[in-house]
Amino acid sequence: MVEPPWLEGLLRSTFFRICKEHMKSPRNECNMFCLDCGDHAFCFYCKSSFHNHHQVIQIRRSSYHDVVRVTEIQNVLDISGVQTYVINSARVLFLNERPQNQLKANHNNNSASNNNGKSNSHFCEICRRNLLDPFRFCSLGCKLVGIKKNGNGSFVSSAKKEEEEEENEELLLREGIIVIHKQKQQVYQINTPCSNHNNNSRRRKGIPQRAPLGF
Repeated sequence: MVEPPWLEGLLRSTFFRICKEHMKSPRNECNMFCLDCGDHAFCFYCKSSFHNHHQVIQIRRSSYHDVVRVTEIQNVLDISGVQTYVINSARVLFLNERPQNQLKANHNNNSASNNNGKSNSHFCEICRRNLLDPFRFCSLGCKLVGIKKNGNGSFVSSAKKEEEEEENEELLLREGIIVIHKQKQQVYQINTPCSNHNNNSRRRKGIPQRAPLGF
């Protein structure tokens, strides 16, 4: 699986619109997303009513673009290769590619080519946005496109991989124990005599003893 089933729903969702169910209530912006349901954005009151025991992340905004805190997403998603930023003392990453000035983008590309690859500039592999650090992608959306295009990455977090590997090892161990147990049963059945009747028939009869004569 290239990505978890909820990721594309997260990237398609429209956040910070007014919730239709709670239009007259405060805190009614749809800035939350449920990883268990994976369908659409919802507000604080919807979370309390319908997603109280679900795994929910909160979406925030930076320069009118949707971001998510690294601490909320890194436990459920492998975000390696995606540029992160520190905003309001919290490290975040962007959900989707951000529009950029075409002239500026072309200037960045030309500058990189004129330096024959020796420039210190870094660019997103998909949208060619200039990055601060040597990352591959500017957002989760660009990473998803890059993985589907090149097939050389994954969104499965390392913790999830280790958990799946442990489950597989436990399953194989359990199956191995069952096989060994069955083999022992087969060996026991082969070495066990067929019946007690056959054993008794093969025993040698003893000499009969007569009762003493009475006077």
